[in-house]
Amino acid sequence: MAESRTRLARHEAIADGTMAFHFSRPGDFLFQAGQNVQLTLGEGWENRTFTIASAPHEAEVMIATRMRDSAFKNRLKALEPGDSVSIDGPNGMMVLHPDAQRPAVFIAGGIGITPFLSMLRDASHRRLGHRVTLFYSNRRAASAAFLGELQALEKAHLNFRLVSTLTEEGGEPIGEALLRRHLSDFKEPVYYLAGPPAMTMDVQGMLAGLGASPDEVVSEEFYGY
Repeated sequence: MAESRTRLARHEAIADGTMAFHFSRPGDFLFQAGQNVQLTLGEGWENRTFTIASAPHEAEVMIATRMRDSAFKNRLKALEPGDSVSIDGPNGMMVLHPDAQRPAVFIAGGIGITPFLSMLRDASHRRLGHRVTLFYSNRRAASAAFLGELQALEKAHLNFRLVSTLTEEGGEPIGEALLRRHLSDFKEPVYYLAGPPAMTMDVQGMLAGLGASPDEVVSEEFYGY
């Protein structure tokens, strides 16, 4: 883990209330898909943790976050291209298991999609053989970050299946019934969970009840800051 200086290249709105921030990639900065960094916006500012949503082969380091009316998020939004920040990392164990014979199940709530976007971009780039099912829950299509890209990835790769649910547009929340319709064996996959703390805790309990081993469940909680 090491601190690097970088500069904002650009930022953009990617969904209702959600923005992506693209930073130039320091030459010595290496990471695995799914890892995170601690971002510091300047002297006197506390750092905050963000998962890297871009893939390791890409030229920029991209993060994406729900925007809130907080001092940190307001300062982040106010950054101009060329402004300098610090990233410390990479950190985290949310990385795809090496055994391509074992399927992976990704379960994302809202902006918890970011580590999975990185992992899917990386898997596509490296042509990994893992069978991946992604359950992605949002309230509305307009708030579902990267949904269009994920739908395109599903069409392009036979080993990837997307199960998107929009709870305010008639979709059901991620639960046992939904998983049973799309998974035939609950003990075979390695599970990866990312989203609000309450959601990840609920899903962990549900998976344990379905027979998944706690050792095969990797979880990362996303806080609002």
